[in-house]
Amino acid sequence: ELSCSWKHSALGGDSGPAHRNERAEFSIGREERGRGRVLCSDQKLRPVVTMDPFGPKEPVTPDQRHSGCVCPYCGSEPPSSMPSMMSSAAPVMTLIPALAAFAVVPFGDSVVLFGRKIDLVVADVNVGILYIFALSSMGVYGVVLGAWASNSKYPLLGGLRSSAQLISYEIAVTMTLVSVILTAGTLSLVEIVETQQARGLWFAFAQPVALVLVFIGGLAETNRIPFDLPEAETELTGGFHTEYSGWRFSMFFLAEYANIIVISAVVVVMFFGGWLPPFPNVTWLSFLGFVPSWMWFVGKIFMILYVFIWLRATLPRYRYDQLMRLGWKVFLPLSLFAVVAYSGALVALDWVPQ
Repeated sequence: ELSCSWKHSALGGDSGPAHRNERAEFSIGREERGRGRVLCSDQKLRPVVTMDPFGPKEPVTPDQRHSGCVCPYCGSEPPSSMPSMMSSAAPVMTLIPALAAFAVVPFGDSVVLFGRKIDLVVADVNVGILYIFALSSMGVYGVVLGAWASNSKYPLLGGLRSSAQLISYEIAVTMTLVSVILTAGTLSLVEIVETQQARGLWFAFAQPVALVLVFIGGLAETNRIPFDLPEAETELTGGFHTEYSGWRFSMFFLAEYANIIVISAVVVVMFFGGWLPPFPNVTWLSFLGFVPSWMWFVGKIFMILYVFIWLRATLPRYRYDQLMRLGWKVFLPLSLFAVVAYSGALVALDWVPQ
């Protein structure tokens, strides 16, 4: 019989060290709560635990509820066999690239505030998509360094898996996005959204195969089910962060969730029109323009995030040989075929950007 107690799941249940359960992030509790709703709704079961409306207290232990805060430093000392400098640098090297990627993500159209035009993007660089993929490639160095600094063979295996997995799927994802770049004629994320507005069509409808490949590749790059082999609990006792606790463990998980949001933002910008409402050039849908552009963008990101959580509650984990076979023998040939096919379609339809 399936137990739908997502509160128990958010607290970690009986698995994992106690210090991790005490410092579970609010984002983890929110995801587990949503996953429990998916499981219960799919199997028409009612949850066995009654929760407060917004669930802010699930990932906090009773002692911390009374203190009103979660202390990230409690029990955060690494084992004596771990180099302290490297064990502290690894989570930072993983988190900083994930947060820096938001600098080129456009959150909405320009707004006028006190007579001054303000762009809702930190930096509209002309190579924005390359900037994001460069930072996503740097994040794996922190994972590998953290695995090696653990001075344990199981975290080291998790780090090696993560590096091999990232290389395998990032090649396919990058090749697939070439077709979108050819269609838009630019590497700027803002101009890609403006191209979709000018043509009155989201690229998700024009290039559905590319959308599927990029989304599945994003699952693999962020180590999400069914591609969470670097953190396989049944094989590697927790993966590359087995020896980490406290703020170090929290930074690893913050980096994972930040990467998920970045991938969702890239999918929204490249395929779902960014901040644009559905079918922006259709006259009888012009009333959708009254909704602020940033609300459209945030709503689309939440839609992609829900799919991430939905898949986690639905799919089993791949074996590692299946993971590599899918990346090199399926995704890479499909991405090359998509580039050639879409390039031919652009020439045939005279959509080649000038």
